[in-house]
Amino acid sequence: MIDVSAYSAAEPASLAPFIQHTAIEIGLTREDLVRHCEEAVQFGFNAAMIPASWVPLVAERLRGSGVQVASALDFPTVGSMTTAGKAAEARAIAEAGADQLDMGVQVGWLRSGMEQEFRDDIAAVVEAAGIPVKVMLELPKFDEAERERAVQLAMDAGAAYLKNASSGAVEVANADSIAYLVERARPGVQVKASGGIKTAEQAVSLLDAGASLLGTSAGIAIVTGGAAASSY
Repeated sequence: MIDVSAYSAAEPASLAPFIQHTAIEIGLTREDLVRHCEEAVQFGFNAAMIPASWVPLVAERLRGSGVQVASALDFPTVGSMTTAGKAAEARAIAEAGADQLDMGVQVGWLRSGMEQEFRDDIAAVVEAAGIPVKVMLELPKFDEAERERAVQLAMDAGAAYLKNASSGAVEVANADSIAYLVERARPGVQVKASGGIKTAEQAVSLLDAGASLLGTSAGIAIVTGGAAASSY
């Protein structure tokens, strides 16, 4: 479990160990990813969150640094992949050197009452990956009853982390959504906040609400006390 007590609202740099430094936009170059790795090490971020195609490079660059390698699956077109395709990709990403994996869920399946299929989709990824899986629940896409079922089914399927949303396009991370997940998380299940996290003040509010990790592309601005545009 991540110790979320070791940060101070008065010291933005203390937030770095909880931030997953994110670079997932289209068109990233090798130079971009090398620089991203260097930044992750320099600032002491929890992980570098990068596209699956760059996992081998990033895993090699970060080996021995203490910074983890994280990637995403069925994103940004959440719910577009088949379960078999997700499982195969999850296995490949893990074998390439990823330490963690964030996955999209089948929102439409759950909204259609296909609860078993929704759960089995997550479980297939968890089993194939063999590394901690963070489930992007897209909370605003569900009504109250569906949100409750999404959380419970994700944990039934073996989620290591519950995540409020995949990006700021779905939901700007907020203390209410994080507290909602924290209150429902079973022992051993943690919560990651994601979506439009731009400032140290916002980051602190999410950690105070119970988040263990923060996903953002504005990590450097946050830990240096600045602000930046960030969708992730």
